[in-house]
Amino acid sequence: MSISLERFSRISLIILSLTLFTNCTKQKETKNELNVMAYYVPSDKVKVEDLPYEKLTHILFSFTEVIEHKMAFDNEELSQKLINLTTAAKKHPNVKIMIACGGWGGSGGFSDMVYTQANRQIFVNSVVEFIKKYDLDGIDLDWEYPGLPGNGNTYRPEDKENFTSLVKELRIALDNYEQGQLITFAAAGWEKYFEHIELTEVMKHVDYINLMTYDNAGGSPLTTHHTSLYGIPYDELDEPTREYLKAHDINYQPRSANDIVGYCLDNGVDPAQMVIGCAFYGRSWKGVPPTKNGLHQEHNNKKAAHSYTDLKQMMADDSNYKRFWDEKSSAPFIYNQVDSTFITLDDPESLALKTKYALENGLGGIMFWQLSHDNNQNDLVNAIFEAKTSKP
Repeated sequence: MSISLERFSRISLIILSLTLFTNCTKQKETKNELNVMAYYVPSDKVKVEDLPYEKLTHILFSFTEVIEHKMAFDNEELSQKLINLTTAAKKHPNVKIMIACGGWGGSGGFSDMVYTQANRQIFVNSVVEFIKKYDLDGIDLDWEYPGLPGNGNTYRPEDKENFTSLVKELRIALDNYEQGQLITFAAAGWEKYFEHIELTEVMKHVDYINLMTYDNAGGSPLTTHHTSLYGIPYDELDEPTREYLKAHDINYQPRSANDIVGYCLDNGVDPAQMVIGCAFYGRSWKGVPPTKNGLHQEHNNKKAAHSYTDLKQMMADDSNYKRFWDEKSSAPFIYNQVDSTFITLDDPESLALKTKYALENGLGGIMFWQLSHDNNQNDLVNAIFEAKTSKP
């Protein structure tokens, strides 16, 4: 039986239209899903085959660095560990595996790399080759920070425009290599950071902005939350705290997930491109008086970090560690009156609330630093997953 050319063309057009509709529907479904992005640093305590893949959408292997303008590992042992991860992840096609470049201790090469088009091209070519080599789904740019010293890094005023050029050139190269390659970037959770990037332009070329809404207590003379969902406006602080800030001439500005989301919304960022951060670790101070169970009190400036696993063990070993809840900030904290220790953290309750917040506000997702800090029962990942999948 023969088919006329005209009829064949009509059938082909119908098939093409159905295909495009199906692809668009799939893309829409993917964009509407709340992403759960885990930064992952290899740990001998956590085997790659035991990671909770079914509860994640993205794993960001951390970190590569910028070395002689190329993206590369500073330790070749990480290469095999990335291969181990991608091999294990093949059984879980729901999870995208990405590479994170930079970090607090690995951002020193960014400013020199972005400074010229030639240097940027070296980097972009190395990213494409790296992604090909390890069969990855994209890159997370974790430059801490453009236009700011970060961990004593080289920085320039030109970083602002040069970062935009980098993401533009990276977008073109990755699209030419393979459609669907992801570009995300980690952004500080405070407004000063955004004075040093061209936010509107950058967002045209990336898929998501990963807002590091943690470590927000750095430099504070008073104990406070480092990863709260809500900030407390100055007028809602208690009188002693306001008096302290006034007496010490401190320019108080609340830092929280909600505050920086609002800032980004005011500056035109699509909420579906915003991913808010959670902390699978806590920050502690000693020398904290017992008033208000240690919240908003002076400290001895000796701050330490503890994984959630370690915090759980500390509380199990010493009943003097008591957990409290700050209703205004939707954030937990721990205080030990005996040794005057105050700890700020995320826990299952605060993570569930952050997840619901992301869902209710149409955000792109939740991310956290970092996966290996969860305990063996995956209490924190489970809290996010249960909040994500529970019916309203």
